[in-house]
Parts: sequence; structure tokens; C-alpha cells
Amino acid sequence: MKNNAIPKRSDIDAKYKWAIGDLYENDNLWEEDVKKFEADMEAILLYKDHLADGGEGLYKGLQMNDRLNMMLEKIYVYANQKLHEDTTDPKYQTLSAKAQNLSIRYQAVSSFIEPEILSVTMDRFKEMLMEYPSLMKYKQYMEDILRQKKHILPKEMEELLANVYQIAKGPEKIFTMFNNADIKFPVIETDKGETIAISHGRFLSLMESKDRDIRRKTFQGLYHTYEKSENTLACIFNYNVKQATFFARSRHYNSNMEMYLDSSNIPTAVYDNLLQTVGDHLPMLHKYMKLRKRLLGYEELHMYDLYVPVIERGDREYTYEEAKELVLKGLGKMGRDYLKALEEGFQNRWIDVYENEGKRSGAYSWGAYGVHPYVLLNYQKNLKSVFTLAHEMGHALHSYYSDKYQDYLYAGYRIFVAEVASTCNESLLIHYMLQNARDKNEKLYLLNYFLEQFRGTFFRQTMFAEFEKIVHTMSQQGEELTLTALKDVYRDLNRKYYGDEVVIDEEIALEWARIPHFYNPFYVYQYATGFAAAIALSKQIRSKGQAAVNDYMKFLSGGSSRYPIELLKMAGVDMTQKEPIVSAITLFGELLDEFMKLLA
Repeated sequence: MKNNAIPKRSDIDAKYKWAIGDLYENDNLWEEDVKKFEADMEAILLYKDHLADGGEGLYKGLQMNDRLNMMLEKIYVYANQKLHEDTTDPKYQTLSAKAQNLSIRYQAVSSFIEPEILSVTMDRFKEMLMEYPSLMKYKQYMEDILRQKKHILPKEMEELLANVYQIAKGPEKIFTMFNNADIKFPVIETDKGETIAISHGRFLSLMESKDRDIRRKTFQGLYHTYEKSENTLACIFNYNVKQATFFARSRHYNSNMEMYLDSSNIPTAVYDNLLQTVGDHLPMLHKYMKLRKRLLGYEELHMYDLYVPVIERGDREYTYEEAKELVLKGLGKMGRDYLKALEEGFQNRWIDVYENEGKRSGAYSWGAYGVHPYVLLNYQKNLKSVFTLAHEMGHALHSYYSDKYQDYLYAGYRIFVAEVASTCNESLLIHYMLQNARDKNEKLYLLNYFLEQFRGTFFRQTMFAEFEKIVHTMSQQGEELTLTALKDVYRDLNRKYYGDEVVIDEEIALEWARIPHFYNPFYVYQYATGFAAAIALSKQIRSKGQAAVNDYMKFLSGGSSRYPIELLKMAGVDMTQKEPIVSAITLFGELLDEFMKLLA
């Protein structure tokens, strides 16, 4: 009997592991930086009660804060990326906790900075600029803090909230440990006698299996595992929402959503426009579900039937080497400089490629200023993993260019634009593959894949966003988020989004319990808005060539030097309007019509 066991990390070839030594060559060097940071961090207190005295003092205090934060970032990223290599390793659980504690301590020590800045009026700041012109570097930083003046509390309260924050992160930390280290999924057996261990990394590829029995067993096996802890998971989730409500109220926001959007200066109308516009066009998604049901030939279309390709393409696999080559070709329109940076990442081990026991699930790009970005994958040799590679390298090169052209203060881009560069890469790649399809069947397969990207990244993430808005509103109104309440809301939203053509299996009512992004509230809507912006940007790059690339590179290099809405406008997209959302839905309709026409 063949056993597809998940390998140990020691069994993975070093060339497929990220070059974590580029951050720190070893743990001892990390410990040295921790000691140095602990010795240095209270030096920021020399500026306490003096930041408003004059331009030079303000500048030097903020410079010291930047230096300490940059050092802390490197410490934090290394500890957590080492933990993500194997979340069961007690050594790196300890290092990660130590880095987290260090971060919390410095937040508390430096919590006086923003309240003191708030005592400086814009008129006084202009005088400081005259006194010390180097302070101009902090102009936007100052304006952004003063913009949020009514939400920043007196020094003592800010220090208290900084200390409470460590406790408030409890639900996220508990869920992360449960979901990555403790949860054990079952092994399923195929009709050929093979055993397959279900894992986070394998779940999607198993749900794409042509064998419906494997899909059903995987679906039920995964959700029945979560069901065993469903009351605990509901409690964790409930208190995650409660901590968001606590901070929103403490900072005098009208809602949790307003607080999370305000950090990037995003009007709540952008969120509501997304929900309303997508909601108005759900019949188009229902039409696609009806077609999927017909093509699969089922009397009933179940939730475990939503990922299997409806167009056969054999058993085509993509090795990691093939995936890199395809991504390079697919992003050819981005120009020589971009491709050179992409190749640098491929050749210099920015990427941790394969799944191993205990490794963090999913995929991400992360890093510390002054060191190249990193990408974590759980590569599975399917088309989805090829696009995940393009997606995460979009994040990585966004960071690469922002770090290259911006000072540390403005290098980190806001979460509202975090998914734009990654999704733009995916859009360029799919259009390249469609143009180079070898035959009608391959084009149908790719169209189906693109339609699935719309369903999963645009429609589904909007459904997630609507779920968040509903449950956070319930909590703000004093309702307890019980297991029953959470499942009822989630079940009803699946009915709304997928329509009458899909059987809403009871297991899916628990899907919220396995979504890590819900522990970073009001993040997921940006997948949908980012998708819409990326569709618009990729269209410009494909139609206008280098001129559009030049505008796009200004966006990639902008970091947070301007607000996200302004950066996107520089590249030619206005997300305060419904037009980008409508345009993306229009493209979905056009792709669906082309798909149906080719099938006729």
C-alpha cells in the first residue's frame, strides 16, 4: 500500500529552502541582537516629554524610533520564519514568543511618541521645519498622525493599550497554534488502496481531484476534524471579535470596520461599494454555478464539487523548475528590470518551496528592511501552485521595489494595496497562457481556471468580507457570537452567493473556523478590491506597454509614501468609484460567455 507521507524538513534539499541565514547566520547572532535591542530600547525614553520642544529633538527622537523598529523587525521576522519552518519546534516557539514579548515591550516604552506629536499643531510643525529642514522627511508621517488625532489617547492610556495588546493577540495566537501544530487530519483511502494524509497544503489539490469520492472524503474529513473542536473554535473567534470591538471603542471609532480601514485612510464607502456592487451581480455567479453543474453531469452540485476543473487536461503536472520558467515568460510584459529582480529571487533562495511536517500552511511573502524579501510556499506541482508562485513573487517584488526606493519609514506598503501587485502578476500570467494555448481544450481549461480565480478571489473573498461585517456588527451591538449564530450567518451567506444550483452541505457552515485571515479583521475584502484593481492594471500593461509599466512601477516603488488610494490613482485606477468593481465583473461575464461559446 503506497503511503504519501509528508516529508520531514531534514529530508528537503537545501536548494528548496529559503536562505534564512541572510537574516542571521545563526541563532547566536540573533540572541546578540536581542540583547543589544534590550540594552538600547529604553534610550528612546530620553525624548519623552521633549518631542514637542523643537525640530532637532523631534527629528532625532523619530530617527531613533525608526532605528529601533528596524532592528526589532529583523529580530521578529527571523524568529517567526524559523518557527514557520516547523511550528512544532519548541526552540523556535520560545524564540517567537520572546520576539513577540520584545515587540510588546517596545510598544509600551515608545507609546508616548504619538500622544506627544499630537500636542504639536501643524502651524508649530511648520515652524519646526524652518528650524530643522531635515524634519521634512517626517511631514507625511506627522500629517497622518494628526489626521487620526481624535483616535489617539493620552500617554497613560496609550501605554495601557500597548500592554493590553499582548493579551488581545491571545485568540490569534491560540488559533494559529491549534491550526498549525495541534490539529491532526485523518488519512483517507482511495479505491486503489492508496492512503493519503489530508493536510492544509494538500487540501486544495485533493478538492481538485477528478475522483468525487476523494473530494467528498477530504471535505468531510477536514471539516469533521474542525467539528470536534467547534465550540472551542467559536469561543476563540468570539473573543477575537471582542478584542477588536474593545480597541475600536477605546479609540472612539464608530465601528470595528472604520478603525481597521482608517489606518490606511480608506473610506468605509469603499467596503460598502464592494458588497453592494458584487451583491447586485450575484446572478452572474449563479449562472456559472448552473453551467458547472451541467458540465459535471451531476443531479446535485455539492460544495466539494466547486474546485474540480470541469475541463479535462489530463494529469498535467508542473515541476517547480517549470513553474519558474512559466512565470518568467508570463510576466514578460513587465520589462527587463522587473524580470531581473524576479530571477534574482529565484536564483538566490528567497523561497521556501515544499511542504514538510509542522510547516506553516498556505503561502506568504515577508521580510525585514535591508534584507531581501522571503516567500513561503507549500508547492504541490499543480497549476494553482504555479499561480501561487507568481502571486507571492508579486508581493515580494512589491516589497523589493518599495524597500529599494523608500526609506524605512515609508517602505512598508499598506494592506489595502497588498494584494494588487500579486494579483496583477496572476492576471498577466493567465492572459499569457490563454494567448499561447495550444488548442481549444487547453484554452477552455485556462478559461475555467480564470473563472475559478474570480469565484475564489473575488466573489468568495467578498462573501468573507460580508461575513466579517455582519459578525463584527453583531458583537458591537452586544450579541454573543455563539457557535450556532456563527454557523447560521455563514450558511446563509453561502446560499446567497452560490444560489439554488448548489447544495449547501452542512459542513461548510463551519468554514469560518479555519480561515486564518479572520484573525486579522477586515483584511480579506482587500483581496477582492485588490483583484479588481489588478485586473484594471494588467489590462493597461497589456494594452499600453511600457508607458503603463512605468506608471505601475511608480506604484510598486511608492511604499506608503502616499495613501493607497492616491498610489493607485497614480497608476490609473480609482478605487473610490464602483467602476473598477463593475469592470472586473464585466470581464467575468465576458470570460463566461467565451467559455460557453467554445463549449457550444
